[in-house]
Amino acid sequence: MKRIAALLLLASMSAKAMAFQPFVVQDIRIDGLSRISAGSVLSYLPVDKGDTLTDAGAQQAIHALYNTGFFSDVELDRQGDILVVKVHERPSISKLNIRGNKDIKSDDLKKGLKDAGLAEGQTFDRLTLDRVQQELIRQYYNRGKYNVSVIPHVTHLNRNRVAIDLEIREGKAAKIKQINVVGNTKFSDKQIRKNFESDTSNWLSWYSKDDQYSKEKLSGDLEKLGDFYMDRGYADFGVDSTEVTISPDKRDMYITASIKKGEVYKVSDIHLLGNLILPEKTMRHLVFIKKGQKFNRALIEASKKAMKATLANLGYAYAEVQTIPKLDKKDRTVDLTFYVKPGDRIHVRRINFSGNTRTEDDVLRREMRQLEGSYYNQAAIDRSKVRLQRLGYFKDVKITKSRVPGTPDQVDLKVKVEEQSAGSLQFGVGYSQYSGMILSGSVSQNNFMGTGDKFSVSAETSSYYKRVSLGYVNPYLTDSGVSIGYNATYSKLDYNNTDLANYTNSTRSFSSYLGIPVGEFDSMQVGLGISSTLINTYPGYTPQSLIDYQNLIGHKTVHAWTLTTAYTHDTRNDYWAPTHGGLESLSVNASLPGSTVQYWKANYQGNYYWPVGGGFVLYVDGELGYGKTYGKDKGLAFPFWENYYAGGVNDVRGFQDNTLGPRENVPYYSYDQPIGGSFKVKGTTELYLPLPFLKDVRTARVSLFADVGQVYKDYNSFDASKLDASVGISLHWQAPIGPLIINFAKPVRTQPGDGHYEERIQFTFGNQF
Repeated sequence: MKRIAALLLLASMSAKAMAFQPFVVQDIRIDGLSRISAGSVLSYLPVDKGDTLTDAGAQQAIHALYNTGFFSDVELDRQGDILVVKVHERPSISKLNIRGNKDIKSDDLKKGLKDAGLAEGQTFDRLTLDRVQQELIRQYYNRGKYNVSVIPHVTHLNRNRVAIDLEIREGKAAKIKQINVVGNTKFSDKQIRKNFESDTSNWLSWYSKDDQYSKEKLSGDLEKLGDFYMDRGYADFGVDSTEVTISPDKRDMYITASIKKGEVYKVSDIHLLGNLILPEKTMRHLVFIKKGQKFNRALIEASKKAMKATLANLGYAYAEVQTIPKLDKKDRTVDLTFYVKPGDRIHVRRINFSGNTRTEDDVLRREMRQLEGSYYNQAAIDRSKVRLQRLGYFKDVKITKSRVPGTPDQVDLKVKVEEQSAGSLQFGVGYSQYSGMILSGSVSQNNFMGTGDKFSVSAETSSYYKRVSLGYVNPYLTDSGVSIGYNATYSKLDYNNTDLANYTNSTRSFSSYLGIPVGEFDSMQVGLGISSTLINTYPGYTPQSLIDYQNLIGHKTVHAWTLTTAYTHDTRNDYWAPTHGGLESLSVNASLPGSTVQYWKANYQGNYYWPVGGGFVLYVDGELGYGKTYGKDKGLAFPFWENYYAGGVNDVRGFQDNTLGPRENVPYYSYDQPIGGSFKVKGTTELYLPLPFLKDVRTARVSLFADVGQVYKDYNSFDASKLDASVGISLHWQAPIGPLIINFAKPVRTQPGDGHYEERIQFTFGNQF
């Protein structure tokens, strides 16, 4: 029909131009214009004043004006030596309305219609409308909706305009009733369809829509089916035919795929050809499939990927590795050849940043491990991306490369970031029947004025605890990454109305430290500080051992000069929600000679993340803390105001903050009071669960956890049988109001007296700006 219409159109145009006798055009007049200017028409007309117009020229002129799409009819006439162009303008689209659509958003539809030439302000073409109508029906078919109808309503308005109303009746999606794979005799249907996106109706189909037929999904599933067989040796696997039928009421779909699995093949030999760049022995270490093994497509693809990645780290950014299998059907063997084409060795000309509206370019550039002017290095680029993500300033980081026009051995890198709030106003709320309401708040900015500097002010208050602190960190005091930080803190503890040891503790402190990068993943920190602590104890209310200790040192006010050293090894892949890598830190904090009491504290923490498949991530964390006196105070008990404590929403969950460990009886109270200790042990195992309804795991994480921990009087008092433990479920959510943590915990191993301090539900929340 389209061909017939085109022929009729050509015949019509020829007829409208056949009557001309050649003549010299002295002037041109255009009739029939209402919206389009005469100048626009003349710009498209291949005839000018002074030209001789022939029949062929007239046909060419009509073709040119028709091809603009502005006119539904074009006719040429002659009045003396004047060429008269008579046109009938197509109407313009004054209004475009879409209704009835649910599966496809109106904004997405309008964008697609605009790309197809159907949008408000554009020229209306009925053929375009018909094409759009059929394309929309096809898109709904791809979503399994075969009862869909798209009904266009065109209303003609004054001034040669039209209003288009697209009425969409989506109908209900057809469900996959049955999937049959004919020819599968070695494996169960469950095995071969394990990773299919298409499935028959099940209890999760309401969300996953896996029971809705899609041609694209089926094509992908057949590729996965091929991968399944080829990974198990079936090198000549093939899909003979695919048949999709639908029930008369267009509600049920039946899919049948006929396969030819063939035979299992083994690898007889492996060859490496082409320009290998590296010695063949080195490249063979990157081939994961071995001679004598079953043919395995996954191992072959992994080998190709490893070779390309290795070459990319040497500057060959566009290296290609082709696999050429040669099948011997008689012996059922495969001769494999990997053909390497490294291409040009590439330099990075420029690194351009975009999306950082608040953050200065230098803050991003100093995290880049790929440098301008050096050879392209994929590992350095990947590491640069991780470092940018770990800053915590950006929701997303993308790094792409593009060739420099006319220079085949150079590329430009584009680093596109999506900024997120690096500042936060956080609030924490807690409650226990003994401590009352606990409020905390902090204002922090991890990217102060876009410089990457960190500034924070925090405060916490409860019936027994008050704390105010200020902090500032410049992470790049020098270009080499040496950082400097300052902290000033005032805190006051008054345990008079709590379950903890009853004494007051007021501390003022100031410290400064330098951070020194040791390697890509390692850093050191050295700091000096000064503090003054006023301690008040109360006979009859304070545990006697604390009163005796204070009497022993003979001071209510304790002064300390402190030296802190720390070492950190950090390989985490993300700041907010790591999925692999880990963090290890070891720190030693010592009060120097001249302090009221000389002591040291050593702390170790190590945690690791492992992706274990299926979206699950295993997290393991361990913590050790130990303190002791030295020098003139060697043999003296560890100062009680520096004791370790355990328990709380971010510690051993299921127990109130700081309530585990040694306790001491005070006659005034009916329960023993926690006093802490100089040795702490804590461990956590956590399994982060995949959330199928979330595309971004950084938005929310749900985990099952098991915590174990305890505080002991000293190292010699350690007893594994005294460890407390809890299990539960935890939710971490980057909510609109800010970070939210909710724990549901159940203590499963406790010590006498712990029941007084159990806390099944714990939570904190905050607000970001």
